[in-house]
Amino acid sequence: MTIERVSWLGGLVRVAPATVLAVAGLALPQAAVAQQVSYAKDVAPIFQAKCTQCHHAGTGAPMALTTFEEARPWARSIKTRVSNREMPPWHLDKTVGIRKYKNDLSLTDAEIATIVKWVDAGAPGGNPADAPPPQKFQPEDVWHIGKPDLVVKMDGQHKMYSKGPDWWIDYFADVNIPEDRYIKAMEVRPGNRRIVHHVVMYVIEPDAPEGTPEGGINLHEYAVGKYGDTFAANTGRLLKKGSRLRYDMHYFAVGEELTDQTEMAFIFYPKDYVPKYDVRSISFRNRPFDELEIPPNTVVRHDGYFRLNRPARIDAFQPHMHMRGKAMTLEAIMPDNSVEILSSVDHFDFNWHVSYLYAEGAEPLLPAGTVLHMIGIHDNTANNKRNPDPTMWAGFGERSVDDMLQVWINIVYLDDAEYKRLVDERAKTGGTKTTQQQQQQ
Repeated sequence: MTIERVSWLGGLVRVAPATVLAVAGLALPQAAVAQQVSYAKDVAPIFQAKCTQCHHAGTGAPMALTTFEEARPWARSIKTRVSNREMPPWHLDKTVGIRKYKNDLSLTDAEIATIVKWVDAGAPGGNPADAPPPQKFQPEDVWHIGKPDLVVKMDGQHKMYSKGPDWWIDYFADVNIPEDRYIKAMEVRPGNRRIVHHVVMYVIEPDAPEGTPEGGINLHEYAVGKYGDTFAANTGRLLKKGSRLRYDMHYFAVGEELTDQTEMAFIFYPKDYVPKYDVRSISFRNRPFDELEIPPNTVVRHDGYFRLNRPARIDAFQPHMHMRGKAMTLEAIMPDNSVEILSSVDHFDFNWHVSYLYAEGAEPLLPAGTVLHMIGIHDNTANNKRNPDPTMWAGFGERSVDDMLQVWINIVYLDDAEYKRLVDERAKTGGTKTTQQQQQQ
């Protein structure tokens, strides 16, 4: 027997009944509960693989989960959060689009069922000898991309008042490298995460072509829950000698006066190495540009479009909305007018701006003329627990209490010959241009 549910995009999705029952917190079939589960043998390995990297002593997480004694008081809360797929923070609808990602930290249906059974059984500790060895953790301020080759701090320390409106300000910094280098990975690290809402990084090149904005071109973005970009194999971005960085900072007051000095880290390819593919971070918003209309007590939809003038490979997808954001889908409208969903976030969480990195061989390969179509859903009702005030009209704005609709993608433009080569190579392995059909087989 299967159970059908309707996704927010309107399609019927078939889900195994055991999964539905587990997620709903209901009793599982007798065969599924025949074997008793315990923290030591069954739950601790899951926590170590998917949870404790954030949930350990000394981090900003609200509780540690590295031992039975730490986890047991939170058992019911854990069951709720994992059953609702709120934790770990991975908000993709797994029933549509591309299914393979490099950085997938979500729980499987079986892992969720194990945690639910453990809680329903009274959260037993089990035999300590069955537990995996304790983990060792690096300091929380470690760079997530690995040890950087270069760290660039913004040219000043920002002092944020304790109370008052949000503050937007630009800081700058020179990039001191003796020659041009290709970036392999990069990451923005706020000096004080409590007051940094987000950072948009721009690079001002010394020989920028005519017509380039004076403030530079997009390089990278930081928001809560995003920890750097590591590019695909043989893929990079050129950082030129003599460049300057512009830190487009957004701060907010938290009740006490605090300071920040944000920094940017780079890992480079070896000197004189030129990767085959050049990657760019771009974003696009809804059309007409930023005209969001989110009336009180409503759920609304807006759309945005971006046309690919050249063949392209998409390496990463990251939705950006604020507290009324509910869902976002990115789909490709092909030149033959067929449509394929690339990725869909069906339970967006403003506290976690996750960048979803497509696995090697699963990246969308799209021909020239493809239109990327972004569908965004905002929930301005009392059902949205993050909504600051469902009785207020909301529209586009930089403040957290305003809203946005924007998608960031890492894109590699290809020439016609390379695009054809990659498509033919993927076809030999049974894939398609976007790999969606391959993964549904």
